Amino acid sequence: MRENTLKLSWERGEVTLGLWLSTGSWIAAELLGGLDFDYINVDLQHGLSDYDNALASLSAMQRAEATPTVRVPWNEPGIIGKVLDAGAMGVIIPMVNSEAEARQAVSACRYAPAGARSYGPARAAMALGADYFNEANDKIVCVPMIETVEALRNLDAILDVPGVDAVYVGPSDLSISLGLQPGSDQDDQSFNDALAAVVAGCKKRGITPGIHTTSALAAKRVDQGFRMLTITSDSLAMLAGSRAALAEARGGSPDESSSRIY
Repeated sequence: MRENTLKLSWERGEVTLGLWLSTGSWIAAELLGGLDFDYINVDLQHGLSDYDNALASLSAMQRAEATPTVRVPWNEPGIIGKVLDAGAMGVIIPMVNSEAEARQAVSACRYAPAGARSYGPARAAMALGADYFNEANDKIVCVPMIETVEALRNLDAILDVPGVDAVYVGPSDLSISLGLQPGSDQDDQSFNDALAAVVAGCKKRGITPGIHTTSALAAKRVDQGFRMLTITSDSLAMLAGSRAALAEARGGSPDESSSRIY
């Protein structure tokens, strides 16, 4: 089975950088798959992809060195198994708030006896290797999302679940749960205390702390201890590149031309 270079990087304690695919375009997946990201994630929760788009995107990234991951819409075993069968090598699971929900997420990612994933790797066995069944449990990564005050209260119990490879902070939902406006960063102490708690809990257990962020915030998040950072998306990169090209052609700055793009 293909090596999961993302997991190997985590085991070495390295910082890994990712790209989010939100447009549902397999062309974007193919083009951006040629860049040196550590992982590329297809977003089935808030992105514009459905299963067919996700399958096409995973196929388009077949030769990419980045590890292909998928954020599923919810903590539901059927869709988790389906994206793994399609060839995802990692699953990001939103709104995991308790030990029981973390166990459900892990179980959906693992074949028995470690879990309850049903066998039928329709594309995965072809795309990732004929020995898929024997190695998948060790190479697939399960990444619950920490996004709420409830999850913070249950953080130790979630992190103690065997098979959790990383956790991934959704900063906007976490902000909302803390009574703040949604955003990638906050000055409020409760937000920063929450991030510190996640990093400390992960470090204690050898689990990778991840977060959805921006390229501008990446250095700050690395200094805080995060080692899985999504720094941009296909839609944001397309907009930023177009804005910069338009500004350059007009002899101004990107900010000066941005209002004329829409």
